[in-house]
Amino acid sequence: MADGHSFNNISLCGRGGTNPGLLKINSGGIQWKKQGGGKAVEVDESDIVGLSWMKVPRTNQLGVKTKDGLYYKFIGFRDQDVASLTSFFQSAFGKTPEEKQLSVSGRNWGEVDLNGNNLTFLVGGKQAFEVSLADVSQTQLQGKNDVLLEFHVDDTAGANEKDSLTEISFHIPNSNTQFVGDETRPPAQVLHDRIMAVADVGAGIEEAVVTFDGIAILTPRGRYSVELHLSFLRLQGQANDFKIQYSSVVRLFLLPKSNQPHTFVVISLDPPIRKGQTMYPHIVMQFETDSVVESELSISDDLLTTKFKDKLEPSYKGLIHEVFTTVLRGVSGAKITKPGKFRSSQDGFAVKSSLKAEDGVLYPLEKGFFFLPKPPTLILHDEIDNVEFERHVAGGANMHYFDLSIRLKTDHEHLFRNIQRNEYNNLYSFISSKGLKITNLGGAATAEGVAAVLQEDDDAVDPHLERIRNQAADESDEEASDFVGGEDDDGGSPTDDSGGDDDDSDASDDGEGEKEKSITKEPKKETKSLPPKKKAVATEEGSSKKRKVKRKKDPNAPKKAMSGFMYFSQMERDNIKKTRPGLGFGDVAKVLGDKWRQMSAEEKEPYEAKAQVDKKRYEDQISDYKNPQPMLVDSENDSDSN
Repeated sequence: MADGHSFNNISLCGRGGTNPGLLKINSGGIQWKKQGGGKAVEVDESDIVGLSWMKVPRTNQLGVKTKDGLYYKFIGFRDQDVASLTSFFQSAFGKTPEEKQLSVSGRNWGEVDLNGNNLTFLVGGKQAFEVSLADVSQTQLQGKNDVLLEFHVDDTAGANEKDSLTEISFHIPNSNTQFVGDETRPPAQVLHDRIMAVADVGAGIEEAVVTFDGIAILTPRGRYSVELHLSFLRLQGQANDFKIQYSSVVRLFLLPKSNQPHTFVVISLDPPIRKGQTMYPHIVMQFETDSVVESELSISDDLLTTKFKDKLEPSYKGLIHEVFTTVLRGVSGAKITKPGKFRSSQDGFAVKSSLKAEDGVLYPLEKGFFFLPKPPTLILHDEIDNVEFERHVAGGANMHYFDLSIRLKTDHEHLFRNIQRNEYNNLYSFISSKGLKITNLGGAATAEGVAAVLQEDDDAVDPHLERIRNQAADESDEEASDFVGGEDDDGGSPTDDSGGDDDDSDASDDGEGEKEKSITKEPKKETKSLPPKKKAVATEEGSSKKRKVKRKKDPNAPKKAMSGFMYFSQMERDNIKKTRPGLGFGDVAKVLGDKWRQMSAEEKEPYEAKAQVDKKRYEDQISDYKNPQPMLVDSENDSDSN
């Protein structure tokens, strides 16, 4: 790159393990983003005070130190990357990276180097390990020569690893020359005091800045007392207690619920907290929207005027969810995301839907979609490959709901079901304005194409209805004849609807033929006592099924004519299955129906021609079938047999 470099699979190291991501280095600074979304690191060029290279097993490590005392470690660089980046740092940043060496001797005695808020243990001038003093919660002087460091027990630390560092002890003999003491102040005391000046000591026992009692948390479920400290937040419940460092907080979401007196506050974490074997990347809180609180912050005036200047105030009064997010943003530095420009048909910020087996609401945000409350699912626009609108079809009739399928670049798919049809226009306009690719049944869709999926036009070809009318025409004829009312004593003649796409004359002729056949084959059957047609379906289901078993189909009846669409389906069905093997029978029918609608009259002409030939065949056969002479012979035979 002319103005920088970009690297894939560069991991950020920390107490939470190693997280692979994308690293970009340009003249403006360094940016790293975790794969799949989540934590992001941005370091401006003016904030960088030191760079270093270190050879680690199988790769190289880049260390970046900022003026705020933070130290980032990136691993995954090749040897040739080291040379090219070193030249770039010298020309763009005006800094030459320091060369460090890793100690592999395995010795546990050496020297301690305190540089900023980092503690480095050196063996023979080479680095054995390094820890951040910002993670130290307690420092204890044991005896006269031992210094014990205890680290924050963070429920997010080590989420990607089986083990995590909780404490470490240093032995400093009286003969140590690095930390010179005296009779009343031994070298161990000197090291202890220097660590105390930098470490986050006492944060675990100090009074919370502010506490919110009895907060309803939906995931992980329960009621908790939420304490906001200077460097972490604590969730204290009856059965669970979570401690979360603010460095794990990625973003805050403030999302009001439509037409309900509650507001969601979501804390996104990376790495997530752990409860047993379950990971929770999002903490979903529910506040009463109209609840008002007044809180005094337990924080010194020095901190308010220095570290938290323009971030916090001594006291707050207002709606509880606003006070909570304002204070949390001030102490953690996390950004708050609120609903954007999207509005539902009821002027809300979300649409009702269901994900998997859970009902909830879907928030279309400016940079993603968020489904709440369970399972909380955040989908960023950058992760989306395409979006597809799907309609509900039952028995060929359009329902009042549709589905929204969001397919990610990783081929993972989220299907949001049962969205009300009146939300379609708002959703489609919003998604289109974000430049997301909208597909319609496998192909690129225009506004008209997507609208066709949700249309209520009865003239459109419905593949499910065609399949019912044509492929199962014989069975549907049989069922129709079973449920016909007997007011005219016709023995159960079929209605015109069983004729499918055939013209009215064919349907009526077919009905007469079936009527005549029923009279001659079952002359003794009484139907006047049967209830009307609709009542038989609704209230006499058992008797209807019984009559259906006794009913026999005439094997001499001609097969109904096929439509042009069904000939097209026979030719193309195997091709669809080969190109898209994962589709089910219904999905294949949808694709065929969409292709048929998009075909021109010239392209449909060969199939329509076959349909005309088949229609002529059916007309000839039904004419022979209605010849009364064979039917009279059958009637006589039946009489003889009886």
